[in-house]
Amino acid sequence: MKSKMKRILILSFIFVLILVFVPTAQAQVKVTFWTAPNPPQEVFWCEMAEKFNASQNKINVYVTAMVEAPTSEATLTTALAGGIAPAASENIIPGFGATLTNSKAVVALDTLSGFDEIIEKRAMKEVIEGWKFADGHVYILPIYANAMLFGWRIDILKELGFKEPPTTYSGIMDVGKALKVKYPDKFLIARKELIEPTWWQRWFDFFMLYNAASDGRPFVTGNEVTADDKAVIKVFKFYGDLKANDYLLTMAATDPFETELSIWRDLGPWSFSGWKERFPELVLNKTFVAVPPPLPDDIKLSYAKTFADAKGLVIYAQRSKEEQAAIWEFIKWVFIDPINDLAWIDATGMLPMRGDLATNYTFDGVFKEHPELLPYADEMAYAVPMIANEKFADIQTTLSDQGLVPVILGKKTPEQGWDDAKAAIEALLKK
Repeated sequence: MKSKMKRILILSFIFVLILVFVPTAQAQVKVTFWTAPNPPQEVFWCEMAEKFNASQNKINVYVTAMVEAPTSEATLTTALAGGIAPAASENIIPGFGATLTNSKAVVALDTLSGFDEIIEKRAMKEVIEGWKFADGHVYILPIYANAMLFGWRIDILKELGFKEPPTTYSGIMDVGKALKVKYPDKFLIARKELIEPTWWQRWFDFFMLYNAASDGRPFVTGNEVTADDKAVIKVFKFYGDLKANDYLLTMAATDPFETELSIWRDLGPWSFSGWKERFPELVLNKTFVAVPPPLPDDIKLSYAKTFADAKGLVIYAQRSKEEQAAIWEFIKWVFIDPINDLAWIDATGMLPMRGDLATNYTFDGVFKEHPELLPYADEMAYAVPMIANEKFADIQTTLSDQGLVPVILGKKTPEQGWDDAKAAIEALLKK
């Protein structure tokens, strides 16, 4: 009996020592990350979460694709209303980001420890300026961007006596004049969408030129129109002049640039994979080139900014501080190492948002295999995202209805078109 009691006392003493000197394992913080409803992106994020989870034992990240029913924005809005939002999600455009910010649904990322390191490591000091909201904070961390460029048929330009694409409005007019002399049935640009009010089409015509002409000045800040008036009028006049001189075709045409009906067009990096099969004769620097937008003649810049078809990620304020901190650790882990950006390109085919794509040796192999993407990498630092206002679609529809379309059709002067559009947009923002 005594020996049994002795054993019990010894075991009890050992147990106490364990409690005192051996720290208990902390429970893992479990967080959820929603990806875009796009399988390649889901694959990337699942791989990142698997590697991150294996690298430490304090945080467990679970990745799943958000439901697109009817839209990803609607899914997120419903989740927030029901109190079941994830810790973070991607697939956020600035316009919807404004809705989230106004409802205080997301965290100001620039207030978190390590934000500046991400910006520095990714050479995004200039880029991130375009992602600041009216209060000066950054709520969306941009993940990728398609910095839109213009394509030129360099083969036809050379036929016309031009060694390089024009970089100014007057230079483009000179090309148009020469084109009509040699090929009366061809056009500089064929774009039926220029006389249609479809709001998102303005990204690929008006805003490409406006961002260049204004050096990226915000079109709207908060609920105020802050556009560069002179730049808007110059863009309106330029498109109106193209139409008046018969350099712009506004009738429907199938693959006009590819079939040489036109020689100039907006060009996104998604075009090239389809060209390889359907138009193998289109070869970079042989039959076409991709260049930044042109500038008005009186604007002297060594670069030209453009529109960026871009999306990013946010952290939701609805989750606990512990969850916010945990998902931020995961986000930092992903975005500080450029190797993960290389994995992103391999998985999605899209260029990550960073300012050193063209100079960082990590990506040398990508551009050797896909040289057509290099001009887009060069332009990344000058890519401006869409309007950061929740009424972005209505704003751009009004811009079309009251301004750009009637100017192109010769129904308004550029000055009157902008006066009318600006007044209508200002009224819209006050509602």
